[in-house]
Amino acid sequence: MDFPVPIVALVAVLFIVLLAAWQMGGIFARFKLPLISGFLFAGIIAGPFVLDFVHRDDIPQLLLLDELSLAFIAFAAGAELERHIIQSYFRSIISLIGGQVVAVMAIGIVALILINDMVPFMAALPQGEVLAVALLGATIMIARSPSSALAIIKELRAHGPFTHKVLGATLLMDAVVIVIFAASVSVAAVLVEGAGFDVGLLIFVIFEILLDLALGILIGLLLGAIMKLRYDLLKSAMILLLGLSVFSLSTELHEFHLFSLPVGIFSEPLLICMTAGFFVTNYSRLATDFQQILEKIAPGVFLLFFTLVGIELQVDIIMQTWGILLILVAVRLVGILVGTAAGSVIARDAGSNSVLLGLGFVTQAGVSVGLAKEIGIEFSTWGSELATLSIGVIVINQLFGPPLLKWALNRAGEAHTRAESQEFDGVRDVVIFGVKRQSVQLALQLLAHDWQVKLVCVHPEALQDLDVMQVDTHSISQISLAELRKLDLAQADAIVSFLSDEESFQICEMAYEQYGMNTMVVLLNDRANFDRFHELGVKVVEPKTAVVSLLDHLVRSPIGTSLLLGMDGRQDVVDIEVRNPHLQGLLLRDLHLPLEVLILSVSRDGRTIISHGYTRLRLGDKVTIVGSEEKLDEVMLRFDA
Repeated sequence: MDFPVPIVALVAVLFIVLLAAWQMGGIFARFKLPLISGFLFAGIIAGPFVLDFVHRDDIPQLLLLDELSLAFIAFAAGAELERHIIQSYFRSIISLIGGQVVAVMAIGIVALILINDMVPFMAALPQGEVLAVALLGATIMIARSPSSALAIIKELRAHGPFTHKVLGATLLMDAVVIVIFAASVSVAAVLVEGAGFDVGLLIFVIFEILLDLALGILIGLLLGAIMKLRYDLLKSAMILLLGLSVFSLSTELHEFHLFSLPVGIFSEPLLICMTAGFFVTNYSRLATDFQQILEKIAPGVFLLFFTLVGIELQVDIIMQTWGILLILVAVRLVGILVGTAAGSVIARDAGSNSVLLGLGFVTQAGVSVGLAKEIGIEFSTWGSELATLSIGVIVINQLFGPPLLKWALNRAGEAHTRAESQEFDGVRDVVIFGVKRQSVQLALQLLAHDWQVKLVCVHPEALQDLDVMQVDTHSISQISLAELRKLDLAQADAIVSFLSDEESFQICEMAYEQYGMNTMVVLLNDRANFDRFHELGVKVVEPKTAVVSLLDHLVRSPIGTSLLLGMDGRQDVVDIEVRNPHLQGLLLRDLHLPLEVLILSVSRDGRTIISHGYTRLRLGDKVTIVGSEEKLDEVMLRFDA
């Protein structure tokens, strides 16, 4: 029999396992799988059922870290629940949630009761405890994964009614499931302890939920006080410690018997923490700061939490019940589809992609795992087995849920991803939208550098008093995809817009989605629109700050800035894409460039990498080079296909 190792040795072992889990998450990400799946896998490998780096008897010592992580996840879930996200489609969202809760709970409870003889740990339980297991297991089936849904929606740049319904229902469902879980745990405790269930106990359960909500508001006020501290590190530590104290408070309340009732006050710490996060986000002026702190802490906490889930996962139970897991996954999917269809009918949305909506709610993670682990903590006899069974279902849903959501969003026509970039045709083309003195001067300067330029007029009156005879000028009646096709925008290497922000955004979005345009430059009119353009990878120039920034750089770096501005007629700076397959894998030191040419930087997959002599080139790299115009032309020919 293994004995618990000293706490210092356990911390050292856990640190090594976390480093391995971080690397494993990166490997999984390369195959388009969730990071947390890599963390789970690393935890399973390091746990007592595979390599046994962390022994089974050491697991109880990790309870403190479990509770710390669970509290943070509940804070984050509450912080994500912003009122304005769900207001526009409130009726549809409420109908979807109501339909899914009823259908999944009903089908899940019936299924778990029917298969109880097939589940090893349920077979010998009395009828009351079987019902308790079924109630808690079905409750966990309701939970979703807001973080996964948000990540996929951002990745696809999805927007529209379908997207808003999926996101709103997913976010609000976490709040609903925690409330239902709090009630389910209280009812399960009554069933396990054998107390009779009457109206008095039902009122007591409602009292427990209201108490948790009140405590959540109090914790939210304390979070607000913490956010006024000076240092982010201190704020982070205090938030985690406050969350841990909520679990300690919940334990103390569980031992407190009110009005001589046979059960103690079953306080739900996840509901308290989620209420606190919701309160800070929606009813204080510290929402932005609070969410930024949570974003900084999140990667470390998720690494710790899901690695611990993998370590504590009872693989032997999963091996014995893999058939049961598949049955429960199918039962949950049926419940979601039935509930979604019912909710769509109630909301009168049956004709608007209602069949696809159900596929947007398959993914589970985060709060659902937290609820499962909470069962393991609260019910000592069979809690860990039910937690393992539930986590097995969650892992399967986490693997298949994100691809299903992606497919549904694409099928609904609300995904707006970048198209494949066009192959370089050997001619550098730019399309400039908006006829102004600045745009005409830019066109003439690019012509002088051997670019093919099209100057596009959207507002004909702008042509007055401007000499555009030297530039190829076009007019379009409106900003539409048909008009852009007339301009042969697919062959352009860059676009520049001097139009209004709304017109510029329409052009950039169509160029992004239809042609995979990489180089887009916009003269911004309103700073509030910066984020919209930034999401598309647009290079933004702000007139109000551009001149000051330019003067600043001329003062601090006069030589470099002069080169970039072309103020030195003998030198120029260009970006060259590596298209020559013979340069694939070649070291920069082996390029043997002319002495008059210097490589400034290398950009790969949208990231600027620190380059040196031993940096290897890859096809598609963007290399920034400075040198004489004559030598630059020579190098550009070498880099081309």
